[in-house]
Amino acid sequence: MRTRTVLPAAVMTAVSMVLTLAVVVMWLGGAVPWPVALVVGLGIDGGWLATLAYERRLAAQGDHSSVVTGVGWSFGLIATGVLVAHALTADSSRGAWLAVAWLPLAAKALWLVHGLWERTALTPAALDTIAGIQQEARDEAAVARARLRAEAATEETRLTAVTAAGARVARVQARTAETLAGAWSTLEAARRGEGTGRALTSVTSPVTPGVTARWDLPIWGPSEPVAALESVPALTDAALDDLVRKIRDSEDPALSYREMAARFRAAGHSASEVRLRAAWKRVA
Repeated sequence: MRTRTVLPAAVMTAVSMVLTLAVVVMWLGGAVPWPVALVVGLGIDGGWLATLAYERRLAAQGDHSSVVTGVGWSFGLIATGVLVAHALTADSSRGAWLAVAWLPLAAKALWLVHGLWERTALTPAALDTIAGIQQEARDEAAVARARLRAEAATEETRLTAVTAAGARVARVQARTAETLAGAWSTLEAARRGEGTGRALTSVTSPVTPGVTARWDLPIWGPSEPVAALESVPALTDAALDDLVRKIRDSEDPALSYREMAARFRAAGHSASEVRLRAAWKRVA
């Protein structure tokens, strides 16, 4: 993976250095001796290469120097300026020289990209861990989406069923209300009929006075009013206790409450169940 960024930067640097040296020799070769031009070209390329090597050393140590970086970019600008000046003064092939004038800056930019890659590079173990975390997050998101879709479908089915049931209930209620309205209309018409009052007075108390006389049962012979039966006076608590005691102790062993109550009723005595049980508790 490292060669993917190192190799393009190294190739671009070599090409730009060769072009810079060639341009300096050709451009200054007519004005000064060619050894001097060669020294000037090698000086530009050497300064650039030295600053680049020092930058790489600092990067390997995890350090960085803004001064060294500035000096390296200065040599790159100088090389680019030389190429642009040669292209502008050349009589022929001006476009070709301008097309390659950006190579020194491009080489510096590639080394900058390689440095950024090194500062952000991770080990294979870390990459595998990150990939596993991302895959787990994708799995959880997919499961959550599937759960939400299933819940939405279930809720839609439930709402559809509830709506259908409510519609059926509403239709039944509407039919029932219609039937009841018809029945009430029929009853109202019957109540307002001319013969309804006469029919009612023949079996019940008159609802329309003056229509017919009250209808009574016929009397077939003389009758005498039957005097109302005198109510039997209620027993006092003392008398009730004496009766309960006598009945209870009439046999040995003493009778149970159920047997005593049966004999009490059979003897013709009258008392409520509450009073009889209370007397039994007092006696027992």
